[in-house]
Amino acid sequence: MQLHLSPGYQRIASWLSAKGLHPFAFQEEAWQHIAAGKSGLVNAPTGCGKTFSVFLGSLIRFINQHPEDYQTKTKSGLQLIWITPLRALAKDIGRAMEEAIGELGMNWSVGIRNGDTTTAERARQKKQLPEVLIITPESLHLFLASKGYADAFKTVQVIAIDEWHELMGSKRGVQVELAISRIVNGQWSMVNKKPMIWGISATIGNLEEAKEVLLSPLSEEGVIVKAHMKKQIEIESVLPDEIENYPWAGHLGIKLIHKVIPIIEQSTTTLIFINTRGMSERWYQELLNHAPELAGAIALHHGSIEQELRLWVEEALHTAKLKAVVCTASLDLGVDFRPVETVIQVGSPKGVSRFLQRAGRSGHSPDAVSKIYFLPTHSLELVEAAALKNAIDENLIESKEPMLLCFDVLIQYLNTLAISDGFKPEEIFKEIKSTYCFRDLNENEWHEVLQFLVEGGKALHQYDDYKKIEVIDGVYRIQNRRLAMRHRMNIGTIVSDAMMKVKMVSGGYVGVIEEYFITRLEPGDSFTLAGRNLELVQIKDMTAFVKKSTSKKTIVPSWNGGRMSLTANLGKKLRETFNEVSELEHSTIQKTKKKKNTASLTGADNAETWADPAPELIHLSSLFQLQKELSHIPKDDELLIEQHESKDGYHLLVYPFEGRQVHEAMSAILAYRIGKIAPLTFSIAMNDYGFELLCDQPIPVDDTNASDLFTLDYLTQDIQRSVNSTEMARRKFRDIAVIGGLIIQSSPGEQKKARHLQASASLLFNVFSEYDPKNVLLRQAYQEVFDQQMEEVRLRNAFNRIRQSKIILTFPKRFTPLSFPIIADGLNRNNLSSEKLEDRIRRMQAQLNNAWSS
Repeated sequence: MQLHLSPGYQRIASWLSAKGLHPFAFQEEAWQHIAAGKSGLVNAPTGCGKTFSVFLGSLIRFINQHPEDYQTKTKSGLQLIWITPLRALAKDIGRAMEEAIGELGMNWSVGIRNGDTTTAERARQKKQLPEVLIITPESLHLFLASKGYADAFKTVQVIAIDEWHELMGSKRGVQVELAISRIVNGQWSMVNKKPMIWGISATIGNLEEAKEVLLSPLSEEGVIVKAHMKKQIEIESVLPDEIENYPWAGHLGIKLIHKVIPIIEQSTTTLIFINTRGMSERWYQELLNHAPELAGAIALHHGSIEQELRLWVEEALHTAKLKAVVCTASLDLGVDFRPVETVIQVGSPKGVSRFLQRAGRSGHSPDAVSKIYFLPTHSLELVEAAALKNAIDENLIESKEPMLLCFDVLIQYLNTLAISDGFKPEEIFKEIKSTYCFRDLNENEWHEVLQFLVEGGKALHQYDDYKKIEVIDGVYRIQNRRLAMRHRMNIGTIVSDAMMKVKMVSGGYVGVIEEYFITRLEPGDSFTLAGRNLELVQIKDMTAFVKKSTSKKTIVPSWNGGRMSLTANLGKKLRETFNEVSELEHSTIQKTKKKKNTASLTGADNAETWADPAPELIHLSSLFQLQKELSHIPKDDELLIEQHESKDGYHLLVYPFEGRQVHEAMSAILAYRIGKIAPLTFSIAMNDYGFELLCDQPIPVDDTNASDLFTLDYLTQDIQRSVNSTEMARRKFRDIAVIGGLIIQSSPGEQKKARHLQASASLLFNVFSEYDPKNVLLRQAYQEVFDQQMEEVRLRNAFNRIRQSKIILTFPKRFTPLSFPIIADGLNRNNLSSEKLEDRIRRMQAQLNNAWSS
């Protein structure tokens, strides 16, 4: 039957029509495929109806199957599993689904299953499952850990994975792959009819691969449904009144807060995205200091704030009760806050996809304009703003690389199956091999994993604690109730530093803070959390007890999360943007400035004016002029190296524009290779644009040997020699050991402290290294260091690009605008002076500016 003639389509179409709505072509295409029983991936811009493309398709299919009694039919069993990466998404999606189901007069119910679901609600779901279950990857694995889980999946027709671009390329994505392989390949699957799988994705560069990873357990090619809709995005940079020619990373943002307040006042609701939780706390306080009239109209939202307050903020956003919310990535994804009119991105988003995702939070409907302001935290970030505009025009979206052979997730998953109904190795091996992540898993590795689960492997076979699984009549099970409970409490793949609860002495929960930060405070010290000034009273067990602080000086918490690094795509556009800069003459820029000012004063609509360089680049004219006079502005086919001597020593500065993580590995390799020329010791600093090697002796790099430093010969060996890969793997192993169940973060009545976790992981790392050096978890630790922390593929590509570029060596007499942010970062890291850091940097800026003006 043609889709348009089907009863399901006609019912949905008439319902939409009554609301003055009409389906988009991509939605109808998805409905057609779902009605026909096909699987696939929906790709559409944020705010264009991706959710309804799959959800309404499921309803159409159900109505087509039950045309006479779809409204009266009850207890239909679980029909649709909706996997979502964030708890914040569940409530919003559930609300939209319930509204549609109610208006269609259907007897479907919608349930939510995540860490916030109450025990009573879980018990209700166990008695009678809803037709739609919205669930996180971790909660889905907890579902698989319950006995008799197979019965729940017999009726499932569609598995939808929301925000697949966010899950793919992470261990949570691997969790999803394994869960899907169990549901679609289990013997209980509807008689020879496997459930359909539908991924929902906004911004991702490798769509075909994303679909292949998702549909791998089905062994089907599937389809891609792409919305050919160009979401209109308006990007405006917040330009500082004065440009500091010697920028210092991070200091500028707060100074521009007076430009943010008018934006908030003229918008219905504004989201202000900050990259770190610590800075979001500071921004919230500063906004209140500068505009006390906003008290009660602005709020703070990040992952360490207690759940009740976060939910209140989300609800207040829906109902337009708030003028602004200062937030982190906690509000990045698909929550439909329709009143949001404007988004402000503070500092570099580090990637094109993330910037688009955040822009899409405003104007969250297909015909609305998404308005986003870019507010720099230092002058050079304005170049990134121009690069972002170019990248978006070219649709240069980042790809997500799928993870391979995550043995820690596999071991956790097998333990999960072992505490429910158990598993037979020969059956489950085929299922696991059907996933993209484990398609290259070989028999030897499989037997090593099984031996590890049953006997503790070669290294741990003498310790009973690691013999978790028993084999009973060929079925692998965990019989010990204590082990089963401990495993249930630790299912998950997000391993963070130990968190401490923060509670008021008088009662009430404030949020959580990382242990490493709070244990450095003394009783009486004041800090900020959830926008409140708090005084530490005492620490008891894993709880910090606090009271309200009257102190005007408080410590802004720092969270120990890694600093985001520039993506390859944004780095590429940044280098290309410098091509424009290097070709600009100072006089041209000044003329353009005058021309624009004249045009705005006269109201002239001069087409030629807008063909001029990006306003961000024009605004940085004096900085670029100074960089040219002192050194050089590199084009995308050039690598700039600056050498400079100061009272601190000899500085070698290199500018690949490849991102902090690549620069971390590259600087270590160069230090090692230079060390082979002369035995020197270096101090290293870096940012997203370049890195510095600082030495107390002259650094032997010149035209004769500079290009040799970037040779691809022996690169892997030099990486291993230059970077302490063993120590990095040791730190990485802690996360792997926690996920794989070697180390238990929390047990009933106890919670391990971070330092104990690290000590346990180091001990196990040493045991494996000595007694089982080919252990799969040990191999994984080293592989993750190379793939993730060093980004070895990207590092190799960068070396290859530099080998084909022209190397420009300059010897500026003083620090340049490009070098100053790196030097400032180095001062902070290396503590080269007892002088207060901020005072020293400002004094250096003044001296350099005076030298230039004279």
